[in-house]
Amino acid sequence: MGRHDSDMTLSIVEKSPLFDLRGKISVNAVPDEVYAVVSDLTRSAEWSPECRGGEWISGAPATVGAIFRGENLRSEDVVGWAPLVRGVWYTEARITAAEPGRTFRWAMLTHARENQQSVWGFDLEPAAQGCLLTHHFRMDQPTEGIYKIVADLDEDERDRFIREWSEKLEQDIAHTLERIKVVIEAGK
Repeated sequence: MGRHDSDMTLSIVEKSPLFDLRGKISVNAVPDEVYAVVSDLTRSAEWSPECRGGEWISGAPATVGAIFRGENLRSEDVVGWAPLVRGVWYTEARITAAEPGRTFRWAMLTHARENQQSVWGFDLEPAAQGCLLTHHFRMDQPTEGIYKIVADLDEDERDRFIREWSEKLEQDIAHTLERIKVVIEAGK
């Protein structure tokens, strides 16, 4: 089998990046003010569709290397046909970038507390009316969780899952940005 032939047999979950999504919104606040809010992951319940907040369990909060344990909640109807974790579950993430007023990122951890190629973050840049806030998510390789979800799915179901999960993530990013804007601008 030639190289080209073998590439065609790759499962969709083996393609990289698996997810690479971003959204942007203007916020009427300076980048440092926005950063102070988005880097406080304990407040996530105020804007996230799934994360209900959590606690810092290692390191100084919101600094590179710190670990955050998030509490999450997913309803039954979210990509309802797929074998997803439902109800409450917990994740851990390590801060990988923390530059006040500029960028804040975290990598999801394995059960062994190793960084996965699943990184969420916020980037901020000054704008005429405050700042432009970008929320992004990139997963280069499947996480432990993705492998569990797709383990018993055939390739058509895997393709459907990746499509529908991408749509869900795009909606979540847009919702998160809209809520952060409201939280910050209402607090001024």
